[in-house]
Amino acid sequence: MGQALQTTALFILHQWLLIGIGVVCVLAYYFPNVAKNGGIIRSEYSVLYGAMALIFLISGLSVPREKLFRHLLNWRLHVLVQGFSFVVIPALMLAVVHIILAGDPQQRIDRAVLAGYVFLACIPTTIASNVVMTRSAGGDDAAALVEVIIANFLGPFVTAGWTIALLPADPAFDPWRGAAAAGGGDLSDMYRDVFKQLGLAVLLPLVVGQLVRWTWPDRTAWVLLTFKLPKLSTACLLLLIWSTFSSCFATGALQTLSVQTIIFVTLFNIALYIFMTAACFVLSRPPAFLAPRRVEFRPFRPMDPKEAIAVCFCAPAKSNALGIPLLYAMWGSLELYLKAKTSVPVLLFTTEQICVAHFFVHWFKKWRVRVEGTTRIGEGEGWGDGDAAVAGRSGGDERGWGQVDYDPIH
Repeated sequence: MGQALQTTALFILHQWLLIGIGVVCVLAYYFPNVAKNGGIIRSEYSVLYGAMALIFLISGLSVPREKLFRHLLNWRLHVLVQGFSFVVIPALMLAVVHIILAGDPQQRIDRAVLAGYVFLACIPTTIASNVVMTRSAGGDDAAALVEVIIANFLGPFVTAGWTIALLPADPAFDPWRGAAAAGGGDLSDMYRDVFKQLGLAVLLPLVVGQLVRWTWPDRTAWVLLTFKLPKLSTACLLLLIWSTFSSCFATGALQTLSVQTIIFVTLFNIALYIFMTAACFVLSRPPAFLAPRRVEFRPFRPMDPKEAIAVCFCAPAKSNALGIPLLYAMWGSLELYLKAKTSVPVLLFTTEQICVAHFFVHWFKKWRVRVEGTTRIGEGEGWGDGDAAVAGRSGGDERGWGQVDYDPIH
């Protein structure tokens, strides 16, 4: 009996992120005014700046600067992540939307939701959760950090025009096309807010963390290990989810959608994220017939397992932190109710991707250990599962303590 209780308690402890997501969703439903945008705790500042800044401060304390500089020049990583996010996903989504339009003339699937999906496909990768998940799975979070910064600098310039260009010619989408053509919102305000958030919540904490790590390396390592700071990054994700659902429930957008639309959005989001993650895995670790040993052309060679994990968490993900402000700025002249319905795919996808990614973390951790077990552990990166042993024998900033404790979920 005691063994069964212990096993049950350990299982619940290991799934604390999913349990936490359920708890914050319930809180958001019953008390939406607490964490909504402009609510009691002013989540647009306390969460979108405070929680996100804490995530990137911890990343700055943990990641060796040499890896950051190296990945800035990793052109294959940039092409794969940004190309998949801004080209492949929009092409796939456009095909799906046209299939739905052809097979649903009765409009059982709300057209506002379809417009939201076209918009979702064109926004950049999320800012925080992919970095946390990459670190949790033992992947290369330096690669994830670099791709997050690049994507969210490109996003404000790419997303608006790309979305309007891809909206189907169907008359049902005229309200969105007309609002954008009429200059539905002042995009200069959106650009200011987005880059202010990137500067204060991402770049500044990252730089501060790097400076602290560089100035007091031994003491920083002790603090990371003693207080398990990387675990705090995952807890911050719950605050982001709480804020997102509070804003959604406060507008009433979810409650007014048809049952068919809700079922479609929920199941489609899960299937879409799994498919895109699998596609990224194949592209980053192509099978033998696509990457024969005699072919030395770099794009066809398998990526390092840790880089591949970063690709799989960054390329399929989408950001509501940038997406929602941009959506409301692009279509400012639309009525609030219609904008709220259009935002539903963004809100639900960005939440569901965290739930599904939680399970991918476990799979990727086991896969990485298995792959690295068949090769010379430490080749190229110098650290693996035995972080303490590796740190003890490798020395130096690049291969030392910086990659300890990559398990905030467990």
